[in-house]
Amino acid sequence: MELNKLSELMRSFGVVGAGGAGFPSYAKLNPSADTVILNCAECEPLFKLHRQLLAKYAKEIMMTLSEVADSMGASRAIVAIKPAYTEAAEALKAHLSEFKKIEIKYLPEVYPAGDEVVTIYETTGRVVAPGALPITVGCVVYNVETVYNLYRAWKENAPVTHKYITVAGEVKNPCTLRVPLGITYGELIKLVGGATCEDYALIAGGPMTGRLTVTGDVVTKTSNALLVMPKNSYVVQKRLTPVTISTKRAMAACCQCRMCTDLCSRNLLGHPIEPHKVMRAVASGAPRQLEALVGSFSCSSCGLCEMFSCGQGLNPRAIINEVKGKLRENGVTPPKGIEPKPVNKDIEYRQVPEYRLVARMGLKKYDTPAPLVDVDVRVGEVKVMLAQGIGAAAKAVVKKGDSVSCGSLVGRFDADKLGVAVHSPMDGRVKEVTDKYVIIEK
Repeated sequence: MELNKLSELMRSFGVVGAGGAGFPSYAKLNPSADTVILNCAECEPLFKLHRQLLAKYAKEIMMTLSEVADSMGASRAIVAIKPAYTEAAEALKAHLSEFKKIEIKYLPEVYPAGDEVVTIYETTGRVVAPGALPITVGCVVYNVETVYNLYRAWKENAPVTHKYITVAGEVKNPCTLRVPLGITYGELIKLVGGATCEDYALIAGGPMTGRLTVTGDVVTKTSNALLVMPKNSYVVQKRLTPVTISTKRAMAACCQCRMCTDLCSRNLLGHPIEPHKVMRAVASGAPRQLEALVGSFSCSSCGLCEMFSCGQGLNPRAIINEVKGKLRENGVTPPKGIEPKPVNKDIEYRQVPEYRLVARMGLKKYDTPAPLVDVDVRVGEVKVMLAQGIGAAAKAVVKKGDSVSCGSLVGRFDADKLGVAVHSPMDGRVKEVTDKYVIIEK
C-alpha cells in the first residue's frame, strides 16, 4: 500500500495507539524508518490482552505488520515478545516462514521492558536520545492491538469501535473482554461477576502507571486494564498520598541511597534523569540544583522508583511529576539535542524481574490467567469521548436525535491538526452532544 493511502486509512478509521498516550498511528509513518517493531512486552503486571490477541490473530497481525514495513520501505519488522508468552510465540512461529521481513526478538522478563525506548534498545541495540522520537534511530513502534485494529480497517473496512480490556483484581471472573468504546467501568465490573470486596478502589490501567478512577468513567481507545483493588492495598495507598505529604516525607527520610537512580531504566540507558538528585533538591527546601531538576524531563513515569526501588517507601515519581509540572508552568521546556551517556555496563544486573515486582506490590494473588472472552458485549448506552489520545479532539458531526449505526462517523478530524476520526460503537440514537463527548442510547 502507498504510504499516503495507509496514513489516510489509519486516520479515517480512527486508529491510535491502543494503550499509553494514544498517539495517532498515522503520524508515526515515516519513509526513513528501517525497522518496525511490534511491541508485545505487555509491560504492566496483570496485563494480558496483547499476548492473547497475538496468540489468536497471529497471522492477521503479522500480515499487517509486514504491510506497514513494506509501505515505509523498512527492511525488517521485529516482534518483541517475552519468552513466558509461549502460546503467542508458538502462534508466531507457525507463520514465520510466510513473512520474510519478520523476526522474533525476546525481551528480558523485566519491568519496564515495554517502554518503547527500552524495547528499541533490547531489540536493536539502539538508544533513543532524551526527548527524541524513535524515528531518530530509524524505528517505528506499534503495539499488538494497534496493528490488529489496522488489520480490521484494511481488510474488513471496520473502524475502531471496540476495545479489548483486561479486568482483574478483586473480581469474581478476571478476564479480557472486547467491549464497545464508551462503556462505563461500573458495567465492566458487572460483566465479570462483580467485585469480591466491598471497600475497593478502581485503577484505570496497570498497577504501576494507572490512575485512580470511578465507576462512571468510560473505556476509551487507550484503556488496557481495569483493576479492582482493596482501598488499603499498596498500589492504591501510593496514589492516595498527596504530593505535599510525599515532599515532607522526602525531607524527613530520604537517605540518598541512590537505589531509585541505580534501578532507573532510563538512567541505565544514559538519560540525564537521576531521581535521587531530584529528591535531594526538593528535600533541601532550596531547590537550586537546576541540572537535576531539568533532568526530570527524561523521566518516563514508569513508577519503578516509588513502587519498588525506594527502601524508605518514598514517592520519587510523584515528586518528579510535580517538578516537571512546575517547570512547565514557569516556561521551562525539555532541552533538545542532548546526547545520552554510554549505556550502563551493569544494565543486565540492575533490571527488575517482573515476578519480584509483582511480589513486592502484593499482586501475586491477582496474577491469574484472565482468559480472553471474545464475545459481542451489548449495552444500553455509551459515552463516546471525542478526544481519546494525544492530539486535537474530533468535532461532532451528529446532533441530538440522530440515528447512528455501529461504525458510523460521529466525530471528524481537522485535516491540519493531529487527530483521527471517532465512530459509533453501537446502533442507536444520539442522546446528547457536547464538545467533549457524544452519548448514544439503544
